[in-house]
Amino acid sequence: MQNYKKLSDLPDIKGQTLLMRADLNVPVREGEVTDFTRITRLKPTIDDLMARGANILILSHFGRPKGQENMELSLAFLAPVLSHSWGHEVGFKEQTTRITLLENTRFQAGEEANDMALAKEWANMGDIYVNDAFSVSHRAHASTEAIAHCLPTYAGHLMDQELRALNTALETPQKPVTALVGGAKISTKLDLLGNLINKVDYLVLGGGMANTFVCAQGYDVGKSLCEHDMLDTARSIMARAKDGNCTLVLPTDFVVGQYFKANTPHDTVHIKNVPSDTMALDIGAESIAHIKTIIDHSKTVVWNGPMGAFELEPFDHATVELARYVAHKTSSGELISVAGGGDTVAALAHAGIKDQLTYLSNAGGAFLEWLEGKELPGVKALTAYEASLPTFLAS
Repeated sequence: MQNYKKLSDLPDIKGQTLLMRADLNVPVREGEVTDFTRITRLKPTIDDLMARGANILILSHFGRPKGQENMELSLAFLAPVLSHSWGHEVGFKEQTTRITLLENTRFQAGEEANDMALAKEWANMGDIYVNDAFSVSHRAHASTEAIAHCLPTYAGHLMDQELRALNTALETPQKPVTALVGGAKISTKLDLLGNLINKVDYLVLGGGMANTFVCAQGYDVGKSLCEHDMLDTARSIMARAKDGNCTLVLPTDFVVGQYFKANTPHDTVHIKNVPSDTMALDIGAESIAHIKTIIDHSKTVVWNGPMGAFELEPFDHATVELARYVAHKTSSGELISVAGGGDTVAALAHAGIKDQLTYLSNAGGAFLEWLEGKELPGVKALTAYEASLPTFLAS
């Protein structure tokens, strides 16, 4: 995506009303927001638009009300939270403030159906549409896709930052490029692996999915998580990587334990010698050292998924060690690093380095679909208005 309009392209917007799609689907426990990341990352866009004298109507979903009005999922509680976090007064629904938070978009049945009538209803409330919610732009919803056909459309600062980071990582990267991919199963990341083979120079696998590849090489992985019905698929991926000049890097040693629990008795063994009554819970020291040499020769690293059972000590070691190594190389200017995905964000936070990478995406599903090479409807729609303007006016 190179041709979308940014906030720097906006004309004079003083006194105009901008409809802004945000992702305020924040984690809440007992009525309190437990993670403010999505809120604080929107502040640059809010500050910019306020400084230019615009009025802002914010569209966001919260939870899964499935097109029904469910007041337990109302966004009303967020208005004072946003006011405090952004330093600007935020009203709710009909309140007359320069920033107004509208009710949960998913209370409307037409939202998830990408209903154009609903999109036009929202569009009639404003003059310009700003999408600052990359994290929901993998969904073709009325507030992310249809509405972009109805109003002049611009990417907010967070959206632009995300798109530029992903473009730098995979579309126009500094080479060599290394992808670190972990997670439990190959079956959930087939599209990702297939796309990365064509994009990166080194594809490093860890986590449970690596066990399936090791097993596909003919080694016994004991009680380890392993998709035995995916062995042929793993072999096919290995062959495609070889044909595509992508070096597929698998563990050569495991940290194995008898039970999936913290501090279970454990040992480090070569992949040829996994005891039948144990399971691989992390990659070993030899594997970590080899991955570090690959990082040393890389200019760009893309990371999705932990290298082991990072939530269980001491099986967080590989993930923490490699995360801190990537952070060090990034801080020294030797590496561009982009990471994302729910477990990845949690793992890098656990390692204490989530603010030390070039870019850490909180987008979850949208980040994963981008890595898979899929077209994101909300991103594509950033350039939809001019193309659909004649049709929209005629209707």
